[in-house]
Amino acid sequence: MRMILAAALAMTTTGALADELDDAHRLVLQGRDSYWNCLAREYSRDGTKGMSAADFTADIASVCPSERQSFRVALIDYLSMQYPDADSGAHLSTANRAIELAQKDIVTAFIKHKAAN
Repeated sequence: MRMILAAALAMTTTGALADELDDAHRLVLQGRDSYWNCLAREYSRDGTKGMSAADFTADIASVCPSERQSFRVALIDYLSMQYPDADSGAHLSTANRAIELAQKDIVTAFIKHKAAN
Protein backbone atom coordinates (compact mmCIF):
# COMPACT_ATOMS: atom_id res chain seq x y z
CA MET A 1 0.00 0.00 0.00
CA ARG A 2 2.81 2.41 0.88
CA MET A 3 4.49 1.77 -2.45
CA ILE A 4 1.31 2.56 -4.36
CA LEU A 5 0.83 5.76 -2.34
CA ALA A 6 4.47 6.75 -2.89
CA ALA A 7 4.18 6.08 -6.63
CA ALA A 8 0.97 8.11 -6.86
CA LEU A 9 2.57 10.97 -4.95
CA ALA A 10 5.63 10.87 -7.22
CA MET A 11 3.47 10.98 -10.34
CA THR A 12 1.42 13.87 -8.95
CA THR A 13 4.55 15.80 -8.03
CA THR A 14 6.09 15.12 -11.43
CA GLY A 15 2.90 16.28 -13.13
CA ALA A 16 2.78 19.46 -11.05
CA LEU A 17 6.41 20.22 -11.88
CA ALA A 18 5.74 19.64 -15.56
CA ASP A 19 2.77 22.01 -15.38
CA GLU A 20 4.91 24.65 -13.65
CA LEU A 21 7.59 24.24 -16.30
CA ASP A 22 5.00 24.55 -19.08
CA ASP A 23 3.61 27.70 -17.46
CA ALA A 24 7.09 29.16 -17.12
CA HIS A 25 7.83 28.36 -20.77
CA ARG A 26 4.60 30.05 -21.84
CA LEU A 27 5.62 33.16 -19.87
CA VAL A 28 8.99 33.19 -21.63
CA LEU A 29 7.30 33.05 -25.02
CA GLN A 30 4.88 35.82 -24.05
CA GLY A 31 7.77 37.93 -22.76
CA ARG A 32 9.78 37.33 -25.91
CA ASP A 33 6.85 38.25 -28.12
CA SER A 34 6.10 41.37 -26.11
CA TYR A 35 9.73 42.48 -26.32
CA TRP A 36 9.93 41.74 -30.05
CA ASN A 37 6.69 43.61 -30.72
CA CYS A 38 8.01 46.62 -28.83
CA LEU A 39 11.27 46.54 -30.82
CA ALA A 40 9.26 46.26 -34.04
CA ARG A 41 7.21 49.33 -33.10
CA GLU A 42 10.44 51.24 -32.56
CA TYR A 43 11.80 49.97 -35.89
CA SER A 44 8.76 51.23 -37.76
CA ARG A 45 8.46 54.54 -35.91
CA ASP A 46 8.70 57.58 -38.23
CA GLY A 47 11.49 59.16 -36.19
CA THR A 48 13.87 56.24 -36.75
CA LYS A 49 13.88 56.36 -40.54
CA GLY A 50 16.44 59.16 -40.67
CA MET A 51 18.72 57.71 -38.00
CA SER A 52 22.20 56.44 -38.66
CA ALA A 53 22.91 52.80 -37.88
CA ALA A 54 24.86 53.84 -34.76
CA ASP A 55 22.03 56.06 -33.53
CA PHE A 56 19.45 53.35 -34.18
CA THR A 57 21.61 50.79 -32.35
CA ALA A 58 21.84 53.08 -29.32
CA ASP A 59 18.11 53.76 -29.50
CA ILE A 60 17.23 50.06 -29.62
CA ALA A 61 19.47 49.36 -26.62
CA SER A 62 17.48 51.85 -24.53
CA VAL A 63 13.87 51.27 -25.61
CA CYS A 64 11.32 48.86 -24.17
CA PRO A 65 12.83 48.63 -20.68
CA SER A 66 9.82 47.00 -19.01
CA GLU A 67 9.33 44.47 -21.82
CA ARG A 68 13.05 43.68 -21.81
CA GLN A 69 13.10 43.17 -18.04
CA SER A 70 9.94 41.03 -18.06
CA PHE A 71 11.47 38.82 -20.74
CA ARG A 72 14.75 38.58 -18.80
CA VAL A 73 13.02 37.63 -15.54
CA ALA A 74 10.73 35.08 -17.20
CA LEU A 75 13.67 33.46 -19.00
CA ILE A 76 15.80 33.31 -15.86
CA ASP A 77 12.89 31.77 -13.92
CA TYR A 78 12.34 29.19 -16.64
CA LEU A 79 16.02 28.31 -16.89
CA SER A 80 16.23 28.03 -13.10
CA MET A 81 13.40 25.52 -13.15
CA GLN A 82 14.76 23.63 -16.16
CA TYR A 83 18.35 23.55 -14.85
CA PRO A 84 18.19 24.00 -11.07
CA ASP A 85 21.78 22.89 -10.51
CA ALA A 86 23.30 25.40 -12.94
CA ASP A 87 24.88 28.60 -11.69
CA SER A 88 22.39 31.48 -11.56
CA GLY A 89 24.99 33.67 -13.27
CA ALA A 90 24.81 31.35 -16.26
CA HIS A 91 21.04 31.87 -16.46
CA LEU A 92 21.51 35.64 -16.33
CA SER A 93 24.15 35.43 -19.07
CA THR A 94 21.83 33.35 -21.24
CA ALA A 95 18.94 35.80 -20.76
CA ASN A 96 21.18 38.78 -21.53
CA ARG A 97 22.47 37.02 -24.63
CA ALA A 98 18.90 36.39 -25.84
CA ILE A 99 18.15 40.10 -25.42
CA GLU A 100 21.36 41.03 -27.19
CA LEU A 101 20.49 38.77 -30.13
CA ALA A 102 16.98 40.26 -30.41
CA GLN A 103 18.50 43.74 -30.53
CA LYS A 104 21.09 42.62 -33.05
CA ASP A 105 18.40 41.13 -35.31
CA ILE A 106 16.35 44.32 -35.35
CA VAL A 107 19.46 46.45 -36.00
CA THR A 108 20.50 44.13 -38.84
CA ALA A 109 17.04 44.47 -40.40
CA PHE A 110 17.27 48.26 -40.05
CA ILE A 111 20.69 48.38 -41.72
CA LYS A 112 19.60 46.10 -44.58
CA HIS A 113 16.44 48.12 -45.14
CA LYS A 114 18.40 51.37 -45.08
CA ALA A 115 20.91 50.00 -47.62
CA ALA A 116 18.11 48.84 -49.92
CA ASN A 117 16.61 52.34 -50.13
